[in-house]
Amino acid sequence: MDIAFLLFDGITPLDAIGPFEILGRLPGAKVKMVAKQKGPVRTRGGSLAMTADYTLAEVSRPDILLVPGGVGADAAAEDTVVTGWVAKAHETTTWTTSVCTGALILGGAGVLKGLKATTHWRAMEDLKRFGAVPVHDRVVRQGKVITAAGVSSGLDMALTLAAEIAGEDIAKAIQLGIEYAPQPPFDAGRIEDAPDERILLARTGLSRP
Repeated sequence: MDIAFLLFDGITPLDAIGPFEILGRLPGAKVKMVAKQKGPVRTRGGSLAMTADYTLAEVSRPDILLVPGGVGADAAAEDTVVTGWVAKAHETTTWTTSVCTGALILGGAGVLKGLKATTHWRAMEDLKRFGAVPVHDRVVRQGKVITAAGVSSGLDMALTLAAEIAGEDIAKAIQLGIEYAPQPPFDAGRIEDAPDERILLARTGLSRP
């Protein structure tokens, strides 16, 4: 079972690493980090790198495709080399998934036309230009396409997918293995409940490294 993670500059690492910790533990999983070129891709500030061991051409028919998000996703959604690869891979995947603004890349590839989908709140309206129907849910499944909202929701999406592939018992064992039992110190993770000043701070004042 080949699982391809699409990497690009400007990635949000947890979008990929969270699901990697879950999907990589599935029986028979072979994880492949894929990008336009082999080598490191970096976060927006350049302080953290992830390594692509495969080029797009080397992984053409993954069983599972996972597209993370980040500030670089907007540009990747307009990159025809990337979106063309995603569109072609999607033709034969068993599951095509995204986390956060990775949904924009799926949208740019034409995967989301006519489908309900979710993404990070800052990009929710952008889904419409790709023909998707934005849904403010944490995980949205439409056939073999599963989209997850912002960053941390990738864990929920990956557990949902793990249960579909290997059954609930395996998924629950993986959840126990990574001790995913969230108890956040604040109830502040939904834009619907956030005051304007906090939204402004989140948009403009907290750049990732």
